[in-house]
Amino acid sequence: MNVNIWIQACLIAILSACSSSPLKKDPAPPEQVSAPITEESMTSGSRTTLATIKPSLFNLFELQSRDHLTFASWEDLPDWSTDQISDGTSALLQSCTVLDKYSEWALLCQQAQSLAHTPEANQRQFYKTHFVPFKVNNQDHSPSGIVTGYYEPLLRGSLKRSHEYPYPAYGVPEDLVSVDVKQYPLFKEFRGVGRRSGADLIPYYTREEIDQGLASLKGKEILWVKDKVELFFLQIQGSGRVQLKDGSTIRLGFAKSNGHPYRSIGKSLVSKGELRLSQASMQGIKRWGERNPDKIDALLRENPSYVFFRTLPANLAGPIGSLGVPLTPNRSIAVDDTYIPSGFPVYLSTSWPNSADPLNQLMFAQDKGSAIKGAVRADYFWGFGESAAINAGKMKQAGLMWVLIPKTFLAFNNQK
Repeated sequence: MNVNIWIQACLIAILSACSSSPLKKDPAPPEQVSAPITEESMTSGSRTTLATIKPSLFNLFELQSRDHLTFASWEDLPDWSTDQISDGTSALLQSCTVLDKYSEWALLCQQAQSLAHTPEANQRQFYKTHFVPFKVNNQDHSPSGIVTGYYEPLLRGSLKRSHEYPYPAYGVPEDLVSVDVKQYPLFKEFRGVGRRSGADLIPYYTREEIDQGLASLKGKEILWVKDKVELFFLQIQGSGRVQLKDGSTIRLGFAKSNGHPYRSIGKSLVSKGELRLSQASMQGIKRWGERNPDKIDALLRENPSYVFFRTLPANLAGPIGSLGVPLTPNRSIAVDDTYIPSGFPVYLSTSWPNSADPLNQLMFAQDKGSAIKGAVRADYFWGFGESAAINAGKMKQAGLMWVLIPKTFLAFNNQK
């Protein structure tokens, strides 16, 4: 199947987008108690092993669905036997710094500490011993979804505003407040944030209103950058680095958003006939902006979402994802964590950007983003640098996903 044709038929210009925004989620409905394994192929002698996913998985990770996961075998995972599993060991250990608080993960994470010093075959066997793969399906039961890419950008900036560096990257404003979405259901659409207007709670300012100076942001400037389009894409990526004139670097990470939904400016340009679908990558949008400097402000404001930053230690191994751990290039993905439990290993089957060449490997669900919605949906973290930017900018591929669930979350029943 030609991947690009498939994508054009199914979706139009989904831009790579991943702002690592911690979203509040409603708890799983009480009737969601288990997900049956749908394949009776786990046999031992004359016995057939049936299993169900324990309610604790859905309750602990507040998943909104249970029937999107179906049992799979390791043989279903393309290139599982040849993927360099050891490349993902550091990502697994990062996930364990968060997941080991759960009893179902504690012993597993303890045993994972010694993986880095074991042969590749032993590491592969570790997963087969402790996990069971489950195929991820969409709500309509279709198996395929979209895989985009993101990266850690590098911008040029200054700690002082000047004609050369006029565009501020802001910290979190004082008037942005968290809202209890159970008490105020409207704010579920605004990611649980808003502002007070007298005695009322109302949505926070849009990007356009912030650009117009309506938000209380004086004194919240962390630094200033040279290019407003680069700043826009820094917000879309969710984190990045800013190099100052003296050569030093400041690392920025996602702190909060204004709560408004993300809207793709690439999709807008395609719908207006300004770009063809094949041109609607991050690089293509930047080139369009260079040709149309008088239109760029209006285009950027079509996305009402706005991200506020915080400074991070410069010596981190990578940008911090929503799980709260540094991301690992080529092994971390952003997912919709109402379907995929945060931190869990996910086997991803997709293809290289603008290519049919397979890209099948073990990943870890360590991030999420406002544009990453749905069960079979992933944003692939390419890392830092120009090659990462190129790959991330043009990646819009078809993909399949399997989540690897620890056996401690499964209940087994042996039958003759």
